[in-house]
Amino acid sequence: MLDPTVRRAASDDADDIDQIGLLEREARAALIGQRGGERWLIEHPEVGAAWTERCLTADVWVAHIERVVVGYLVAVLGPDHIVRVDQVWVTPEARELGFGDGMLAAAIAGAVERGAEAVEGQALPGDRHTKNLYERAGIVARLITTYKRL
Repeated sequence: MLDPTVRRAASDDADDIDQIGLLEREARAALIGQRGGERWLIEHPEVGAAWTERCLTADVWVAHIERVVVGYLVAVLGPDHIVRVDQVWVTPEARELGFGDGMLAAAIAGAVERGAEAVEGQALPGDRHTKNLYERAGIVARLITTYKRL
């Protein structure tokens, strides 16, 4: 078993930024065809070339094996003292090794240091990986939003 290695993404590290961009494209592609995926993609525009700036305006965490980034998590602390997990992704080949848990734990610890009072996240219907990740951290559903396209 690997010890998950997690750290804040470095906005001045071109390797981090490039690898996060690749993972973002992989994550977005995985949402196509999933229940709620298309709507999520509309509501969350691609960061794309703006990852350097995103690392400066949000807490961006990366999970890595040596110099290879295998996952990322974006956490945003709002004025209401709630940190929101905006994006979380671990490449499928690196799942079940604790990387998601490690990034979420680091994001929560960082949020507590900054005065957060709660943490929220979203999981699409049927996304057991993300739902299980949140539940292992004690984050439980408090609202289910339904939707029908007209």
